[in-house]
Amino acid sequence: MASQPPASTQPGVLNEKQKHDRNVDTSQKNPIPDEERPASDAGHSDSDKEDVRAPEKQEPVNPMHPSQFPDGGAKAWLCVAGSSACFFVSFGWINAVGVFQNYYETGPLREYSPSTVGWIVSTEVFFMLFMSPWVGLWFDNFGPRGLLLVGTFLHCLGLMMASLSTEYYQFFLSQGICSALGASMIFGPGMTCVSTWFHKKRGMAIGLTAAGSSLGGVIFPIIVSRMIPRTGFPWAMRTCAFIVLGLMIFANLTVTSRVPPRKRKFDFMAFIRPFKEVTFALVAVGLWIFYWGMFIPFAFIVSDAVAHGMSITLAQYLVSILNAGSIFGRSLPGIIGDKIGRYNTMCIFCVLTTILTLAMWIPANTNAVFIAFAPLFGFATGAAIGLTPVLIAQISEIKDIGTRTGTAFGFSAFAALTGTPIGGALVVEDHGKFLHLKIFVGLMCAVGTCFFIASRVSLAGWKLSKKV
Repeated sequence: MASQPPASTQPGVLNEKQKHDRNVDTSQKNPIPDEERPASDAGHSDSDKEDVRAPEKQEPVNPMHPSQFPDGGAKAWLCVAGSSACFFVSFGWINAVGVFQNYYETGPLREYSPSTVGWIVSTEVFFMLFMSPWVGLWFDNFGPRGLLLVGTFLHCLGLMMASLSTEYYQFFLSQGICSALGASMIFGPGMTCVSTWFHKKRGMAIGLTAAGSSLGGVIFPIIVSRMIPRTGFPWAMRTCAFIVLGLMIFANLTVTSRVPPRKRKFDFMAFIRPFKEVTFALVAVGLWIFYWGMFIPFAFIVSDAVAHGMSITLAQYLVSILNAGSIFGRSLPGIIGDKIGRYNTMCIFCVLTTILTLAMWIPANTNAVFIAFAPLFGFATGAAIGLTPVLIAQISEIKDIGTRTGTAFGFSAFAALTGTPIGGALVVEDHGKFLHLKIFVGLMCAVGTCFFIASRVSLAGWKLSKKV
């Protein structure tokens, strides 16, 4: 029997050494570049390679998810500080209208009725609120930077032009329109940016931001009332304009939005659609009616006190005293709201406002009562400013907060436009007395409170212990 040849000489059969030599030869002829060689090849056997799995693609993180809100940090708190400066020069300036109402009535516009003079003040409030929907849309599309820059220019320009004004139409155009348009562009980003940084602490953050408006309402009236007798009205206005400019430089450097702008086409229905939601509609209507009465004391408390015998020197401080109370009224409700519910807190403070108006302001006829009423009213009404953005944000997607908050404020602007002239007309109809005006304020606050209570019920029913 013929012997079999060794395995190494059989065709198609390789021994271990030949296998190794062939593998080495192949790898030398076709080397794999290091950058193309899988990292997992090094130091692993064939069996190890079979266990390697390709990493799964991670879903992109949604920046609007509650877990993504930092609720703190340097950029977030700097945004709060910058936004507070925005409120100081916008709503804080509006809170000082009582000083101007009284000054115009007794000074350069003394030949006009209180109702006619009131149109300057009410138009200023109107444009600041009415522009909110468009400011919100601009914010959603392009972010806060352009709004703050243009708003700073217009606000300062309006105040500088008011310092040169001597005629009714000049005051109306400069302070009532130009300055107000700039204030609206400043107020909107300051109100909205903070909401993008905070979720659990949103009430507290916005409350601290809104406190800036009260601080402005304390400082601006003191500056104006003290400087007019010493340096004259023109330099009082110019000084205020320089304060606005300095604070807005700081705000332009610190106010940022955590969520990048999302460009979208103009959609008019975006301003109408929210009213199809019951809760939003109730909040917006409640805000309208409440503002119809709430802003009137800011404009007429000085004139009312003077009519009851208070000296003009002391009466001019009532606006500052009122806004000093509002500092706590705009910050504390936010903190309380985070604990017991924002809608619950809003209802409590609106009820308190109604009681103070009907039970304390109507019978007020001495200096002591006016001085006591001013800070209490400021404290109670603070929630109507500080909590409103939080109420809207609570029932809105974060990408729509700017537009929806602007819509609510813009809707209420018509109440702010007509409230002060109505108050002036009621004073004239009451032969210079303020009783009818006070009753109107109390009733409007009461009806507005009923709508806020209804909005709370629409979310949580009548169960009082529920946090909402």
